[in-house]
Formats: sequence, structure tokens, C-alpha cells
Amino acid sequence: MKNILLLATGGTIASVPSEEGLTPKLTAEQLTSYIAKENGPYQLDSQILMNIDSTNMQPEHWREIAEAIYKNYDKYDGFVVTHGTDTMAYTAAALSYMLQYVNKPIVLTGSQVPIGFEKTDAKKNIRDALRFACENIGGVFVVFDGRVILGTRAVKMRTKSYDAFESINHPYVAYIHKDRIDYQYELETTHEQLQFDPSLCPDVFLLKLHPGTKPEIFDYIRHLYRGVIIESFGSGGVPFQGRNLLPKIKELIDDGMAVVITTQCLEEGEDLTLYEVGRKVAQNTVILSGDMNTEAIVPKLMWALGKTANLLDIKKIMETPIANDITPKQEESWDA
Repeated sequence: MKNILLLATGGTIASVPSEEGLTPKLTAEQLTSYIAKENGPYQLDSQILMNIDSTNMQPEHWREIAEAIYKNYDKYDGFVVTHGTDTMAYTAAALSYMLQYVNKPIVLTGSQVPIGFEKTDAKKNIRDALRFACENIGGVFVVFDGRVILGTRAVKMRTKSYDAFESINHPYVAYIHKDRIDYQYELETTHEQLQFDPSLCPDVFLLKLHPGTKPEIFDYIRHLYRGVIIESFGSGGVPFQGRNLLPKIKELIDDGMAVVITTQCLEEGEDLTLYEVGRKVAQNTVILSGDMNTEAIVPKLMWALGKTANLLDIKKIMETPIANDITPKQEESWDA
């Protein structure tokens, strides 16, 4: 019999109709009451941390969730975090960085339809999440629509369908069929001691380039943020003709700002070596993102900036695989 702690944070799964639309209102106890009659291989405790739409989720909330898991880590065999779908992938990645060397399952789940509705995916998702939280494995995962995704590889792809999330640039961990779990590969185990490192600097800006982006935008970014993530074109192309962005990017880096180059394409990642438009920006000390998802890059950069102001150290942290967030070009590791 496993001891599982469910931490509720709000989201659609806990929402009820109101005059202003669906609003998170249910308590943790009300959530678990929908599955209380089922006899699972676990003893379930529940706790509410916040009751918000995940659109309102902030980095400070990530820290609160991570701290709750850390404080209860020795008391439970696994954790389930119920969460809104819109920013669930960001939270899953953030927990993957703040909680290092996890040897118990930390499972995030939610739903596209509130649990109190007659037709809903919420009950199945909670059942699956609780079932997976009983496994003898470690890591942060998103469980949704019968699929298990690494916390650093989940991306919300659909706004209404039950299969809202996909695993991008990485295989699914497993598929859940009621009580049966079909693993797609063998998960690595760790014998290291859990490390809790909630250092976060939220001063990060995400800029998606489009034809016509003005170089002057970087003058505004410089005064408000310590890091910028540029979603470039294709394999990492940044315009240098017409509205030339390269001089302003160089100014940011010279001023000590961390600049990450990623791609707007969901799959296969950036490669700045392929084209002139990539090689020119790579002449600066930019941070390469490989095939990391934007949902992982954002919290990882916040986490790195919370640890150091040294650009070379930030670059090393960002470019080193952590929690399988990057497909490594060669075997490398980074000591958290």
C-alpha cells in the first residue's frame, strides 16, 4: 500500500460555472470525493495549495508547489498535483529543475472538462495519475489521456480535445490502460539524495520573431529583464537584412543579458550551424537550446538566472541536459 499526497492548485478540473465563466472553486477534499469509493493500491491524503486558473500561475507559485513536495517528501511514496492545463507544462518543467535527483513519482494532471460535469476526462486523468504515482520510479511527469510524458517534454497542443498534450522531441514514457502500465523504455534510476533548489529569477522575456520585428524592441527589454528567449525562424534564423536585429542582440549580450536562441518549430530543435542567418547570430555568446521545448526553456532560464549572473555559467547550465530536457549531442552531465 502506497502513501500518496494530492496537492490541488485549481484549474479546469476544480472549476464550477459562474456568471463570469468557469472558475476554480473545489477544495482538495471535494476533488478526491469523486474517486473516494474506488479501491486503489494507495492511501490518499490531499491538500490545497491555491485555487487559481493556471493562466494566473506565476513562478512564485512554482516555488510554493516545489516546497510543499519537498517538505512532505519523506512522508509519501508519490505525489499528484492537480493543475490547470494552460500552463501545466511550464510548472512540470519548473519542478524538474527545482527538485533534483527525485526517486519518487511527481505527477501533474488536470482535465479539459470540470470534474463535476457529467461528461468529463477529469476522473480518468486523476485515476491514471494516482496509479502512476504508485510506481517505483522517480521523476516529474505529466499524465493526461492515458499517456505519461516527461515533465520537461510536455506541450499543450489542443485547447478542447481530451488528448491535449504531446511529448515533443522525446518518446512517451508509458501508456496507462486502467491498472496496466506499458512502458516505452526503461527509466533511469538515481541513488543520489534529493536536492531542493528553488532559486528563480522571473525576469525573463519570450520574444517570437515575425517578419517586421523592429530592432528597437530590444531597447525596452534591456531595462526590464535579465534574460530573453528568442523564438527564431526555422533552424535558428535571425534577420540581418532590412530590420537587422543582430546589433541590438549583441548590445544585450555585451550588457550582460542572457540571450537564448530557440525555434518556432515544435519539433527537431535549432541548429545555428546550417544557414548564414544562424551562423551570424551564433558569432555572439548566445545560448543554444537544442531541441528543448519553450515550456522548459522559460523556467530553466529563470532557474539558471536565480543561481548566477555569470553569462558563461548560465550558458553551461542551459546547454547541459537536466531531467532529459535536451537530446544530448554527446554524453555530458552538470552538477546541480
